Order: sequence, then structure tokens, then C-alpha cells
Amino acid sequence: MKLTWYGHSAFRIETKDANILIDPYLVGNPSWTGGWEGPAEGVTHVLLTHGHNDHVSGSIEVLKKSGAMLVANFEVCMYLVGQGVSDKKINPGNIGGTVDCGPFTTTFVQALHSSSFGGQGGTNTYLGNPGGLVLHFPQDKTLYHMGDTDIFSDMGLINELHEPKIGIVPIGDRFTMGGAVAALACRRFFSFDTVVPCHFGTFPIIDQTADKFVAGMEGSGVKVALPEIGKPITI
Repeated sequence: MKLTWYGHSAFRIETKDANILIDPYLVGNPSWTGGWEGPAEGVTHVLLTHGHNDHVSGSIEVLKKSGAMLVANFEVCMYLVGQGVSDKKINPGNIGGTVDCGPFTTTFVQALHSSSFGGQGGTNTYLGNPGGLVLHFPQDKTLYHMGDTDIFSDMGLINELHEPKIGIVPIGDRFTMGGAVAALACRRFFSFDTVVPCHFGTFPIIDQTADKFVAGMEGSGVKVALPEIGKPITI
């Protein structure tokens, strides 16, 4: 499995049978100035954890060009259909549900956050409940993208049900867990082989580095794969 980080929570995941973009914040992202066209090349699936602009912006362009399957909650799917995305290419779900994505399945799990798309004049369009996404691959390790969330005790149930071995973990504080709390979540509730921190460094008001998370994971036996923007890592 190959992962490429585009800043914030945006990742491209490449496996034998699928090229997946999760939360492709590729338009207006101050951490990524390389455009959306390159990351969209050959994409088969676009997965969205929730509707905030810094997770959705760029998805319309990618979906229209690539013809990829959109996997998100019902409200996000229908909002993007209203923006011109094909209603023949959506695969909606909601918390607790699992959807078949062909080469893999996606299970929607809880996240403690909010979800809306900000428009002009301070308006916000409600876009359902935020979530995390658990990706099960038949010949690869299970991956859990937590979305934007705080720690919660039912993370233990997510581990019991799905046994994810790769965790993509928000650590930037203010809008999600901070690094120390995120490390506690990983150590207390999961048996990850590898964790990849995200949602840091994008804006001045969130933590700029992963230092607190890295320090909190020391001695855990879990590999911290610290991503660099635009540089693929193999897991």
C-alpha cells in the first residue's frame, strides 16, 4: 500500500486494485499548491469523512474529471450531486453501515466533530454527521482514517470490530485532538502497526508540527510514519 499526503487530511491511497483519495482538500489548501489534476490521475474512489470546506474542496473537480465513485454520508453525496457530480457514481452510507466499493469495503464509524459546508456571507449548509472511515482490503491491512475527531471511549469498539492496523490520526488541536491526546487514543484503544499523523500545519491556529504526537508515541512499539507533503510512503 502506498500513501501520499497532500496536507491537512488529504491522502491518496494506492493499492493493487484501487486508487483512492480521502478528503481531497486540493483547492484552496495552503499546504498544497500543486493543483488537483495530478492527485486525481487514475483515481477510482473519492471518500469524504464530513462536509467541511477543508475536506471537500477539490472533490467536485476530481469527481467530474475522473468519474470516480463517491463514498460519503447521504447528505454529502446529495449536496455534491447538486453541484454537478453524477448521481450514478455515488455510494452513500452512514454511521454503522458498510458499503461495497468493489476492490474494498468502507465502514462508517463515529467521530466527535461537526459537518457543514460554508458558503458566501457566513452561511453554512448542514451535511449530516461527521465520521471516520474504515477501509477493509482483501489482500492488504485494514486502514482507519479517523476524520476530524476528539478521543472517545468507543474507539475501543472500533478496534474490536475492525482491528485496523494502519491509523490516519488528526493531531492539530483546537478542532480535533491535540497530539498528546491523539497518542493516548492510539495507545489505549488500538493495536496499530503504523500511525500517520495529519491535520496539522495547515493554518496558523492549529499545531504546526507533529512533535507532541511523536513524543506521546515513544515506547509504544507502533511505527509513526511522519508524512511529507507530496512524497509517497509505502506501508
